[in-house]
Parts: sequence; C-alpha cells; structure tokens
Amino acid sequence: MFNNFVYLPIKTKFIFEKTFIMTTKEIASRLVSLCQKGDFHKAIEELYAQDAVSLEQQASPAFEKETRGLEAIYEKGKKWNDMVEEVHSITVSDPIIADQSFACTMRMDVTIKEMGKMDMTELCVYKVKDGKIVQEEFFS
Repeated sequence: MFNNFVYLPIKTKFIFEKTFIMTTKEIASRLVSLCQKGDFHKAIEELYAQDAVSLEQQASPAFEKETRGLEAIYEKGKKWNDMVEEVHSITVSDPIIADQSFACTMRMDVTIKEMGKMDMTELCVYKVKDGKIVQEEFFS
C-alpha cells in the first residue's frame, strides 16, 4: 500500500522514494508463508518492529513470560533453535485477520534435546501497527 514519500537529496536534485507499508493481511500472509518454511528469523527480520514484544502463556524454565525488543526476540529464537534436535514437521493455518491483528495456529512436531519428541499446537496472536508486528502472543 502506497503511504508516503521520502525525499532524498542527490547532488543538487531531489528525488523521491516510495515507502510502502504492508497491510495486516499482507503481513499475515507473509508470516504464514515464512513460518511454514521454518524461516522464523527472516519473518522477524522482515515483519517485526524494533520494539516488538513476545508473550508466552506463562514463564517457564526455558523462557520468560515477556520478551521485549527485536534483539531479545532474536535471542529467544536462537535459544529455541538450540533446544531443537530435529524438526519433523511444521504446519501453519491460514490466518484470521482483523484490522490491526491476526491469528493462526502453528503445529510443530519436533524432537527436543534431552526431552524427546513433542507434538505441540499453539494459537499465535499478532498485533500490527504502522505496517509491522508489534506484539506476538502464544496460547497452548
């Protein structure tokens, strides 16, 4: 969606560059596509705001209930990847989309180091602002 112009001085001339802000539907579609491929890092890199918040249903020995900021969310993802020995399958539902939020289910069949095989499904709820995901929250 075309939203605004950014003017850039080049020598003595000014040019403008189009800035596109993705809609909630576009963000949801892209997130589902990347997650189905297991490319969570790219999803965060492309779609999340710098000050995004990640919320778990509850704190656990492995993860805090709340993780704030893009760098901390990257670290959370790295910690998860380090725990996973093998990914057997990932299934992500089509998103249900509202004006500034969307939800989908994610099923992951994985083997966790020292814990064994786990088949887990979560409801993933995302809030969007200014064309970026500002919050993710997971429910089992």
